[in-house]
Order: sequence, then structure tokens, then C-alpha cells
Amino acid sequence: MVAQDAVQPYKELRQNLARRDRSLREKVVTLEEAASFVRDGASVGIGGSTMSRTPMALIWQLIRARKKELSCSRCIISTDGDLLLGSGVSNHIVSSWFAQGGSDVGKKRLEAKEIDCPFTGEKLLLVPALNPDVALIHVQRCDAYGNAQIDGLQFMDIDLAMAANRVILTTERIVSNDQIRRSPDQTKIPFFCVDAVVEVPFGSAPHECYGVYEPMMNHLETYVKQVNGDPVGGMKKYLDQHVYGLKNWNEFLSLIGIDEIVAASRRGRSIFDD
Repeated sequence: MVAQDAVQPYKELRQNLARRDRSLREKVVTLEEAASFVRDGASVGIGGSTMSRTPMALIWQLIRARKKELSCSRCIISTDGDLLLGSGVSNHIVSSWFAQGGSDVGKKRLEAKEIDCPFTGEKLLLVPALNPDVALIHVQRCDAYGNAQIDGLQFMDIDLAMAANRVILTTERIVSNDQIRRSPDQTKIPFFCVDAVVEVPFGSAPHECYGVYEPMMNHLETYVKQVNGDPVGGMKKYLDQHVYGLKNWNEFLSLIGIDEIVAASRRGRSIFDD
């Protein structure tokens, strides 16, 4: 639960924004270097939604680095939440979606405030805005400076990039700045919001990246069966085999299997078929 004094004053938020490095510079780093930018105890905003453009490679690296006490927020949680909690990396997850129906959020969240709408007189419940220490966002492509283009639904990613103190992008591919400039209207996150760029093909696997690959359901179904069958032991076994016991992200992809990756890629690209 967020403590009342954890809500930052607007003046302080503005000062944090003013201190950000807005220079046009190359920001390409390795996955390991990117994870080192996330300190223990940080508040972390996670881009995408459900199984769409989840920054799974970076989450995977945070788990490998055995980060601690991260407070993570995402609009809709999927298996990324399982892994963050099950690994012990996160001890607090904030989400806008858990199930259909009503909510007793007003009783559970002490920082929420009820007010009368000045226009209608109706009761409204307000919660403070999220301003994460760092945002993790996966995109289809960006240049070395961090100008990112997103295909398909953008979800909350643009707002997240603007609200966070630091932004780490993982991308399916790094393209030239000339290519970005040929379609400037497609740039959804500008370079001055971004602190680091990591090129990670299949960086959302086993989730999906619109127009590139669909979810890798065989892997996901095997994972769910294993963890549901033995929540503690199954999660430990998965982490040992698919995270801690590997040398790099490519080894994780190899465990998913080339057949499933190719099939997911064909399904993902099928939206461009005539």
C-alpha cells in the first residue's frame, strides 16, 4: 500500500522533470547494463498491456540480477506479474484490472480520496497519479537516440514515458535516424524521454509484439500447468530452468523452441497479408 507521504508534490515532480538529460545522444546499452539502472526498492512502471508488448526480456534480466522490493505498476497484469512476485523481485504490484464487477478500492487504498464532482455533484473517487522511478517499455523499432515507433495499440505507454523519471526501451530492432525521420508521425515516444535503448529481438516472448509475432501459447500453457499444479515448487523449477540457469536471452528463446517462434512470427506477420 502506498503511504500518504509517498505522493510527490507537483513542484517536486516538475523539478525532477527539469533535471532529466534531454540531449540528443546515442543510448544503446546491453540488457545487463539496462537492468543495473533499476535500483532495489524502485517504483517501476511496465509498458504494454496483458500479453501485448510486455518488456519480458528486461523483466527476465531483473530477475536474473535478483533485484529486491520493486514496486511495479501496469494497467493489466499477466504472467509477468507471476514472475515478478514469484521470484521475490517485486513485493508490491499496482494494477487497474483484476476482475469484472465492483470494487472496494476506497476501503483498501488509504490514499484514495472521495470528492463531489463540481459539475454534477456526483461522488468521485480520486487516486494519485503514478510517477515511477523508471519505466520499462518494449517497442517494435527505435533509433539509437530513443525515438520510438509503436505499431498497434499504444496503451498507456506514452503517458508512462512522460511520467517516469527514467525510461528504458527494449526494441525488436534499432533502425537509423533517417528511417525514423521518413515517418515522423509514427514516433510515439521522443528521444528526450529516453535514457537507455536495448535491441532485443523477440523481447516480449513468450508474449506478443503486434505485427511481429503472436503469443507463444504452447510455452505459456506448459508454464501455467506447471505452476498451477505446484505453485511454489513449479515456480521455482521454472525460474531455475528458464531464468537463473541460462547464460543469455537467446538461450531462453531456444527453450521456447525454434518451431514455436517461427509459427508465432508467421501469425504475427499475417496482418500484412493481402
